[in-house]
Amino acid sequence: MSVPMLKIGAVLSTMAMVTNWMSQTLPSLVGLNGTATAPDGTHQRIVSALYPGTDEGWQVYSSASDPDGKCVCTVVAPARNLCKRDPRSRQLRLLTEQVQNVSQSVEVLDLRTSRDLQYVRDTEPLLKGVEGRLNIYTANPHSLTSKGLQELKGQMSQLRPLSSVVEQYRSDLLTLALLRGEVLNLSVTLTTIQEEVGAYDYEELQQRVLLLETRLHSCMNKLGCGRLTGVSIPITVRASGSRFGSWMTDAMIPSSDSRVWSMDGYYKGRRVLEFRTMGDFTRGQNFVQHLLPHPWAGTGHVVYNGSLYYNKHQSNILVQYHFRSRSVLLQRSLSGAGYNNTFPYSWGGSSDIDLMADETGLWAIYTSIPNAGNIQVSRLDPRTLDVLQSWNTGFPKRSAGEAFMICGTLYVTNSHLAGAKVHFAYHTNSSTYEYTDIPFHNLYSHISMMDYNPRERALYTWNNGHQVIYNVTLFHVIRSDG
Repeated sequence: MSVPMLKIGAVLSTMAMVTNWMSQTLPSLVGLNGTATAPDGTHQRIVSALYPGTDEGWQVYSSASDPDGKCVCTVVAPARNLCKRDPRSRQLRLLTEQVQNVSQSVEVLDLRTSRDLQYVRDTEPLLKGVEGRLNIYTANPHSLTSKGLQELKGQMSQLRPLSSVVEQYRSDLLTLALLRGEVLNLSVTLTTIQEEVGAYDYEELQQRVLLLETRLHSCMNKLGCGRLTGVSIPITVRASGSRFGSWMTDAMIPSSDSRVWSMDGYYKGRRVLEFRTMGDFTRGQNFVQHLLPHPWAGTGHVVYNGSLYYNKHQSNILVQYHFRSRSVLLQRSLSGAGYNNTFPYSWGGSSDIDLMADETGLWAIYTSIPNAGNIQVSRLDPRTLDVLQSWNTGFPKRSAGEAFMICGTLYVTNSHLAGAKVHFAYHTNSSTYEYTDIPFHNLYSHISMMDYNPRERALYTWNNGHQVIYNVTLFHVIRSDG
C-alpha cells in the first residue's frame, strides 16, 4: 500500500498548498477590483463559517468626485472573503475531505491486514502439522488411533479462527475495490481543478498580490475615519446565557489578540469567561474563567489592550482588571456620574455607565444631575482613567435604547426593542449633533448591549440571550492625490 499512500500524501500536500493560497491571498486580490457590492450596499460576514480573519481589510466599492475635485469613496469594512463563495473552493474542501476519508480507510485496512498476516504466519506451523497428519491418515486409514484422532481434533479447533480471518480478507477485498473507484474519482476531480487553476504561475501571482496588498494598505491609511451610513443584516454567532449580558473582543488597534470574553447578566456578576478564539466561543469550548474581585453593574464593559474596564456594582467607580495577571490595576471614581439605575438606558439594567472604545481611544458614556440626565461623553486615559475631555450631547439618556462610538462620534438608538434605528449622532470633533435615520434589524427584539469594535469594524450586540454581529457601512472623503 505504499504507492497509494504516497499518492494520497501528494494529493494532501497539493490540496493544503492550494487551499492555503486561496484562503490567504486570493480574497485580497479579489477585493481590489473596486466593484463588488452587496445588493443592499451592506456587507455580510461569516463566522467560522461565520467569522473572518483579523487580516481582512476595507473594501472601496464606489467612488465619485465632488465639486472641489476630491475623491468621494464609500467603504465597507471588512472586505468580504469572496474566496469562500468560489465553487472551486468548495470543490477543494470536498476533495480534501474525501482524500482524508480514503486515507483513514487505507490506514485501517493496512493495520488489519498486517494483523491478519501475522496471525496466518503464527498459524502456519500448526496448519502444516495438520496437513501432514491428514496426508498420513489418507494414505493409511488404519494408522488413525483414538489418541491421534483427539490430537487432530484439538489442532483443528485451534485453526477454527482462521475461517473468520479469511472472511475478513474477502470483505477487505471488496473495500479495496470501492477505494480504488474513489481514488479514480478523486484523480478526475483533481485533474479538473488543475486544468482550471494550473495555468497560473503561483509565485508570480503571489508577488502581484503582495504588491497590491501593499498599495491597498497605503490607500486605506489615507481613509482615516468615516461617518456611519448603514448597518448590515444581523449575523447570529451564538445563543447562550440569560436575557442580558455582554460579549467582546479586544478593541485595541493594532492587536493580534483573538480571544473572546463573555459576561452573563447585569447585576452583581463576577464571572468572566475567556475563550481562546471566536471559533471556540461559537462552539462553547476551550475557555477559562476569571472571577473578578469586585462585581459589575450593567453591561457597558469593554476590553481594551488586554484589560477589562467595567463599572463597579453600586458605585460610579471604574475598574481596570488585567487578564494576564488576573489582578486589578486601577480603580477610579467617575466624578458626578449617576449609578444604580439613576440614569440608565431605556431598558434599565443598571446601565448608567457605558464604557466603550473606538479608533480614537477609550470612552465613557454616562450622565449626572448637573447635566439634567442628558448623555455626557468623556474621553478617558486608559492608563489612569482620568477624564481628558467631556461633551454634553443634550440627548436624554433614559430615551436612548443603546449607544456606541465610531471615530469619535456617538451614535444613539431610539429603542432597545423591535423596530429600533440609529437616530441621533453627536460629533465630538465639532461639538455638533444631527438626527439620523439608519435602520437595523433587531432580530430578537431586546438589545441590552451594543458596542462597536474598531478592530473588526463591526457592532457586537447581546440580543435577548443571543450574541449577534452587525457590519457597518462608513462614508469617507479622501484626497485624490497619490
